[in-house]
Amino acid sequence: MKRKEEAAAMATVTDPLGACNNATLRKAARRLGKLYDDALAPSGLRATQYVLLAQTAALGTPTMAELARSLLMDLSATRHSLGPLIRDRMVKVRVDANDRRVKRVSLTAAGEARFVEAGKLWRQVQDHFERAFGAARAARLREELSVVASDAFEDALSSE
Repeated sequence: MKRKEEAAAMATVTDPLGACNNATLRKAARRLGKLYDDALAPSGLRATQYVLLAQTAALGTPTMAELARSLLMDLSATRHSLGPLIRDRMVKVRVDANDRRVKRVSLTAAGEARFVEAGKLWRQVQDHFERAFGAARAARLREELSVVASDAFEDALSSE
């Protein structure tokens, strides 16, 4: 037993954040972000931009707030991230017909075309990840991370 405790203490010294859930998750996110960015580079999109296009396509014409909420982003970060997509005319932001205070996001024809093009590259890197990590493990990982990203989990954390 003492040997395991010594090994754990040594691991803490060599990797002081090794037991930190946040640090480990962020490191993994940076690794995957780079993998997906590199794979999507031929499309001219970064992985974060692809996610914005995908989520917008999935939601139809969400309000800016709905899009932000669905991605667990704050409104200003969402607007900032949409900037290059708006500039490159892949996304359009319009005032809502029923409430001028609300802005709606939609894909343009160019955005839909880029989304389809990038989707092929995304599928390749997704398949590559699942071959390397294992499809069943990848599915379990997504399930577990979905729990961490859920409102119920946030509620559980804040009630303690």
